[in-house]
Amino acid sequence: MIAGIILTPFDAAAILIVLAALLGYVNSRWLGLPPSVGLTVMGALASLIVVGLDRLLPGSEVARDIVNFISGIDFHKTLMEGMLSFLLFAGALHVDWGEMRRGRWPVLLLSTLGVLLSTSLIGAGFFVLTAWLGLDVSFIWCLVFGALVSPTDPVAVLQVLKRTAVPPTLQATVAGESLFNDGVGVVVFTIILSIALGNEIFSPGAALGMFVMEAGGGVLLGLILGWLAYRAMRTIDDYNVEVMLSLAVVMGGYALARWVHVSGPVAMATAGLLLGNHAVAHAMSDRTQDYLLKFWSVIDDLLNAVLFLLIGLEVVTIPADPRLIAVGLAAIPLALAARAISVLLPLTALRPFLTLGPLAPITLIWGGLRGGISVALALGLPLSSERSATLAATYAIVLFAVIVQGGSIARLLSFQSRRHDAAPAH
Repeated sequence: MIAGIILTPFDAAAILIVLAALLGYVNSRWLGLPPSVGLTVMGALASLIVVGLDRLLPGSEVARDIVNFISGIDFHKTLMEGMLSFLLFAGALHVDWGEMRRGRWPVLLLSTLGVLLSTSLIGAGFFVLTAWLGLDVSFIWCLVFGALVSPTDPVAVLQVLKRTAVPPTLQATVAGESLFNDGVGVVVFTIILSIALGNEIFSPGAALGMFVMEAGGGVLLGLILGWLAYRAMRTIDDYNVEVMLSLAVVMGGYALARWVHVSGPVAMATAGLLLGNHAVAHAMSDRTQDYLLKFWSVIDDLLNAVLFLLIGLEVVTIPADPRLIAVGLAAIPLALAARAISVLLPLTALRPFLTLGPLAPITLIWGGLRGGISVALALGLPLSSERSATLAATYAIVLFAVIVQGGSIARLLSFQSRRHDAAPAH
């Protein structure tokens, strides 16, 4: 409610889209930052200004109502049950399957064993860190935190890749890993959270079975939905209907995944890969390809703008506690170290069989951004003594990733590329 006006979900969506459009214009016209960085920075500044106004002008009804509006946005539900299906499908549409297949082993290892290794390392490090700062967070909840910040966010990663010049196979590998480790990470998070809440008794066999069911079932469902849409598109040449079919795959498929208890993110990534490669090449006219890809490009850009604006605005939900600021800052190098180890070990193991080139380590480590998915999972945690520390650390990691890593990865890769080209051959 703002000044006696009850806001409907449509009103809230309208406010967010208008803000995203205006701030996006400001960024494009004057700042020139990467869209994800610009919107996150401006969203965070806007929320800090709102908090400052609320404190400087205690009688200000508008400032208080704006804070209540921002705090009242169900970020978890908005992203996990709405935006994510569109974002993953749109991202997967533009991934070259032929190039990604060359990097399939790194994708497989990084999105499974890499996520599990990162979850363990971050969980253990966070347990030591919180104990040292006097925060009471049990080890199982530290693993919950490790699981929710281990997967890289495909939305953030794909935004960065659009602005960098990396070899096609490496680009497809990075995109594929981020698309699938997101789905795997959500499954791992769900399993560990169920144990933390006492809903499940830990059993390696049961956990593995649930993992295979969720992730494997998601791949199977995505293949079935993508194949059905592909077969339908082959029988017609009507771009309006074919765009609607792709929309039906995303919305109906994600809802179906929830009903049958398989991973919706994995299903959407799989369906997007199939339609973006097989259907575009063999089932669509040039006109349909143009309309369909442009439609999903607009959807992708619009939802990205709202997502990164929301990440910035949600800063107001973090309690003001110096220990939480300290744990957030300390969690940043912890997450980076865990990412480096979980990337370098699989790449080292694969080196005798496959190399992705000299830019692979820095691209996968520094370009492995955490984003809205981690924030959504953290905001969806039940109220408990552990939630505040987890949320603060998650926000610190995500803001650092989007602003610092996302803002510097293009220049860093350019520098590394020139350095490698200038090095004498051995």
